[in-house]
Amino acid sequence: MKDYLIIGKLGGAHGVRGEVKVIPLTDDVRRFSSLKDCMLLDERENLKEKKTVKSVRFDETRTLIRFEGLDDRDEASKLTGLFLAVSRDDAVKLPKGRYFIADLIGLTVVDDVRGDLGTIKDIINTGASDIIIVKRKGKNELLIPYLNSIVKDVDISGGIMNVILPEGLYEIYE
Repeated sequence: MKDYLIIGKLGGAHGVRGEVKVIPLTDDVRRFSSLKDCMLLDERENLKEKKTVKSVRFDETRTLIRFEGLDDRDEASKLTGLFLAVSRDDAVKLPKGRYFIADLIGLTVVDDVRGDLGTIKDIINTGASDIIIVKRKGKNELLIPYLNSIVKDVDISGGIMNVILPEGLYEIYE
């Protein structure tokens, strides 16, 4: 398990005073309001630098951040494409039964009837519900709705998600 969580991607400079646009990779953009210390990572998740947040503001469609010591558009532009991460200790505390997507990716999905279905490749939000994308050996990916009626147990430390697939769902992908 990584000791950090990626919460956004820097999308470029905004204005002339060093503000940076953030593409949120979290389900709650208000999370940025309390952001203080963060890390900037490259596409391979290598640490580029640590930053302290000076201010955060929201307009109709964007989240904008200013970092301490960064007051110039040209310097802000150099951060474009980097990922914004926080230490796991500084992450939002989730209620029981909720998990960070980063912690679910790679878990083995096990169905009560069919056994090992594969591993979680990703989880996407469709608006109505989250969809678990299960990577299977030599077969098409399996898409499973993340619903309490289907997902029965998640064991992060054991690396397993237990599910009970609704009748007919598995057969669609065979």
